[in-house]
Amino acid sequence: MKPKEVLLKTFEGGKPDRLAVTLFGAGMWSIKGFGTSFEALSRDAGKMTAMLVDMSAKLQCDMVYPGSGYNNFHATALGGKIKFREMGAPDLENHFVSSEEDLAKLKLSDLDKDETISTVIKALRQTKAKIGDNYVVTMTAWGPFTLGARLVGEETMMKATFKKPAFVEKVVDFATDVLIHLYEPIVADKTLEVISLADPTASGDLISRKQFEKFAVPPLKKFTDWAKSKGVHTLVHICGNTTDRLDLFPQTGASCISLDHKTDMAKAKEALHGKMCFGGNVDPVKIMLNGTVQDVENACKDVIKTAGTDGGFVLMPGCDIPPTVPYDNIRKFIQVAHEWKF
Repeated sequence: MKPKEVLLKTFEGGKPDRLAVTLFGAGMWSIKGFGTSFEALSRDAGKMTAMLVDMSAKLQCDMVYPGSGYNNFHATALGGKIKFREMGAPDLENHFVSSEEDLAKLKLSDLDKDETISTVIKALRQTKAKIGDNYVVTMTAWGPFTLGARLVGEETMMKATFKKPAFVEKVVDFATDVLIHLYEPIVADKTLEVISLADPTASGDLISRKQFEKFAVPPLKKFTDWAKSKGVHTLVHICGNTTDRLDLFPQTGASCISLDHKTDMAKAKEALHGKMCFGGNVDPVKIMLNGTVQDVENACKDVIKTAGTDGGFVLMPGCDIPPTVPYDNIRKFIQVAHEWKF
């Protein structure tokens, strides 16, 4: 089976001929490895495509992630300012929504005018044309709760879940509309088969189970309902320890949930197997960055034995990997999955 076929069958809960495997994003690692920068690629779709194609051949993941690290541009297109950094993904310098009136002034059509978003989408289409027959080619964005928090500010968002819950609901609903507007053209023309969302501000370390159920699940469900209506899968990553809310993840409607290294994978399998695909959760720092090749092999096999022997499971790190992870560790991570036959 091709890597693409392996991953799509896994998303559907099946057992392909080997274990599905992918990093999550890996934009920072790939850009460093290619010897370029986020800023340089933001203006050059051809170079971004070359980096993605080159790194896909090197990494051998089942999925390739155009746009990884560029998530904040979906906020800056609406009114924010971006700051490029020497190391790491571009950061949002300011928050610009403090009321429902501010929210009402924002125009979804401004997304279509942003040069960097257009560059990423052009690179996405070019990458899909070059390697999309073999690999799943996705495009990444923040999930609704995280994107909403980028607009209003994370601390303000957290306080508002208690003091202004109706405002938070409007913000995350608008953020969902932003995502649908962003993805609609590249879903309509069949460029995408899988959408990748990261919702780190909906982390188990930042909001309670009750807040997650009230403010994060409904917008994710609205988005995945739209994606499903178009025949597209959604992969969602949630940071932090989410063991206390595993049973809520099927309610998001996501095809696959990517779990942080802090989450109990035995409980994840108990809660999720047969209900949705799930992935994880090798520690991206302790193991992938600081561990030996043998540590990586042992950790991968431990996770697989705990959660991945019955299908519907993707071997993944517990989050995006740091840009300085040794290549030999990544190669071993991928190799373990490629050699794991059902």
